[in-house]
Amino acid sequence: MPTTARATAAIAILSVSCLALTACGSGGGAASDASPAAAAAPASGQALAGQSITVYSGQHEQTTKALADDFQKRTGVKVNLRSGDEAELANQILQEGSASPADVFYAENPPALTILEEKGLLTKVADDTLKAVPAADSSPKGDWVGVSARTAAFDAATGTPADSAPPTSVLDLAKPEWKGRLGIAPSETDFAPIVSRVLKSQGADAAKKWLQGLKANAKVYDSNEDLSAAINSGEVQGGVVDHYYWYRLRDEKTPAGTKSALHYFAKGDAGALVDVSGAGVLSSSKHQPAAQAFLAYLASAPAQTLIANSQSYEYPLVAGVKSKENLPPLDSIGTMANVADLGDGKEALQLLQDAGLL
Repeated sequence: MPTTARATAAIAILSVSCLALTACGSGGGAASDASPAAAAAPASGQALAGQSITVYSGQHEQTTKALADDFQKRTGVKVNLRSGDEAELANQILQEGSASPADVFYAENPPALTILEEKGLLTKVADDTLKAVPAADSSPKGDWVGVSARTAAFDAATGTPADSAPPTSVLDLAKPEWKGRLGIAPSETDFAPIVSRVLKSQGADAAKKWLQGLKANAKVYDSNEDLSAAINSGEVQGGVVDHYYWYRLRDEKTPAGTKSALHYFAKGDAGALVDVSGAGVLSSSKHQPAAQAFLAYLASAPAQTLIANSQSYEYPLVAGVKSKENLPPLDSIGTMANVADLGDGKEALQLLQDAGLL
């Protein structure tokens, strides 16, 4: 299969070494304007007005821009937003080390943040910010905070056997009866956490066999958007996507033009995965108070309400903020990913590469 830029970045993360981090932990960058201890407490908006921060974001660009604009209105801090694929951005930060211009990394999945955390490139998030969301949704070490959640689902073309008899387990998709009916987007960063979940619950040999079955059965797509469109057009009968891709396609096609439906795997299944997006402050940031203030904002009710009402269709994490469109309650359709179990995702990426899916 052709190697996409996304897959190339994922593979690069696998092979990066400390040699690439020439300034990591060396103090080679310019001194920040606050010590780590001082940075743990976000300053007031009035004290921060006129400053600027740079955010590397792998999250939904339109929603992230709306968040950045609202934060600037509230605090006077300008946000320079650099959006892209999270694997590419994480790899860029790894290469930049302490010379990175980024102040904040806002990622779609925990593994990208965990990689930076393991390299010592993230600093501790303020306690009050961490307390704003459930502890299980943030870094166990406190180096990044959860911002929003989503769940894996099975998207099926309406009127097909995949829709009338959807799989109850993601493991079923490796069975011979799915040959020629299935689509997957393995180079998407959303796919690796599912592989990690299968690896954790079934073991390495079973995970390898499952991926081999997927490769034999499925047509491979470069992105979840392409996969969702293919399902909607009937090119394939179904595939695993995060729930919000279906809602975004419905907005694009209108309800009348939407020819697919979401189904959820049985609760407790490896495919019934609830995952989080999160954000962390770079240790090398020269604007620690402003960067911490941005994280505090992301975990605040105004930001969470903006996320809940946006076209990203993600679940807010702050208690009392309701999700858009009356999305099914997360605890009724999936199990929250254990951040520690997902780790840095390298084992999952290696399995995908070994299976010829990256």
